[in-house]
Amino acid sequence: MTKQDLKVAFNKLDEKAKKEIKKELYLDRKDKGVLDAVQERLISRKLLVFLTSTALLWAAGLDSDTWGMVAMMYIGGQSAIDFAKVWRN
Repeated sequence: MTKQDLKVAFNKLDEKAKKEIKKELYLDRKDKGVLDAVQERLISRKLLVFLTSTALLWAAGLDSDTWGMVAMMYIGGQSAIDFAKVWRN
C-alpha cells in the first residue's frame, strides 16, 4: 500500500471512524505520535526495559548484576505505580 492509497482509504471513512483513528494514533496531539501509539499497543514497558537491558548487556559489556538491578528496579517501581493506581480508584 502506498501513502496515496492510505490517504484515499482514510478519506472514504465516515467522521466517527476518522475521529476514532485520530484518537487512537494520537494524530491530534503534539506531545505524542503514531510511534507512541504503536509502542503502547505492541510492546509493554517491562518488555522494552528487558530488551534494552539485554542489548546493553551484550553491546556495552554491562555486567549481569547491573542488568538484573535495572530490570528489578523498573519492574518493582512500575508494579508499585500500578498498585497505587488501582488503590486510588
